[in-house]
Amino acid sequence: GIGFNISNQIFLFVIMHIPQQKSAVIGCLLGTAIGDAFGLPLEGLSKNRQHRLYPRLNRYHLIFGKGMISDDTEHICMVSQSLIVSAGDTNKFTQAFAWRLRFWLLCLPVGIGSATLKACIKLLLGFSPTKSGVLSAGNGPCMRSAIIGVCYGNDIFKLRSLVKASTRITHKDIKAEWGALAVAIAAYLASTETYVSPKKYYETVTQVLGVEAAEFCELIRMACDSVQALETAALFATQLKINFGISGYVYHTVPIVVQVWLRYQENYVDAIEEIVRLGGDTDTTAAILGGIIGSAVGKSGIPENWLDNLWEYPRTVKWIESLGERLFEVSNSGKHQSALPLSIPGLLLRNLLFSLIVIGHGFRRLLPPY
Repeated sequence: GIGFNISNQIFLFVIMHIPQQKSAVIGCLLGTAIGDAFGLPLEGLSKNRQHRLYPRLNRYHLIFGKGMISDDTEHICMVSQSLIVSAGDTNKFTQAFAWRLRFWLLCLPVGIGSATLKACIKLLLGFSPTKSGVLSAGNGPCMRSAIIGVCYGNDIFKLRSLVKASTRITHKDIKAEWGALAVAIAAYLASTETYVSPKKYYETVTQVLGVEAAEFCELIRMACDSVQALETAALFATQLKINFGISGYVYHTVPIVVQVWLRYQENYVDAIEEIVRLGGDTDTTAAILGGIIGSAVGKSGIPENWLDNLWEYPRTVKWIESLGERLFEVSNSGKHQSALPLSIPGLLLRNLLFSLIVIGHGFRRLLPPY
């Protein structure tokens, strides 16, 4: 369903026929994970409450200066595993991702979005991946699409096909697909160019999405104009009538992410801190933004102390790096490989511990300062 013509095909092939680098693939995955972990403790807090509880954002604030990931990182890792075993074949990818979503739900993850939860339950009940999606324009598909852009942005038809499959397995509102494509395009351009001009990004998105997405493209234009006007993300948020934190609605999330990314294309730290300070769905906004900027800066552009203090198992920083290396090999060779192993008992124990930590963190929020 997204409009596309011959002139668009030629235009996009010229700008996108560039192979990705290993550092971009690894950086996208690690950038997502670190952004997710950084934003998680502040999710749902008002801007004023944030500043009271956490006047400085130079470290994690989940537990003893350590960070943990949420479903945002888990989803981009599942998409990566599915790309590895399918080598980018859309039908095989869809089936592989569906099985991983079923398994993921059985491991009792914490904090699942309602649309994703409903879709995963439908998958467990026997619905096919083409019929499991629910009508939602939430952020789920956006938080897992950056890696598709990094790996397959040089093939516009495969990019669109994979993003569509990744989106509609959980979200069948076309708005969610447009948002996921916009994120994928941003990550691809970030991974291949030293600087992406707002004009070029806007033109690329409008070429891919077409006139059908005119309302969404207008929001992207507003974001690009805001960048050129040297506005802060907070000021741009007020133009979108976002006054109480960024919601889980894709028409709120993606324009804000794009505005911050275009202003801080190689400055991971300042970008993550600014978007987290906007409040709302902070783990997801920081994860999406982190994936895009991580595609540009690689692992070396992410603070070493943030990487060292990611307290995770079995999806450790080393495991995520290995995942990126294997995905890079597959996307360049076109030959599928086996998925990277994960400990099932480790996942179950980790999710139990994570649940207890999240509950404890929730009680901490009830205490002063107010």
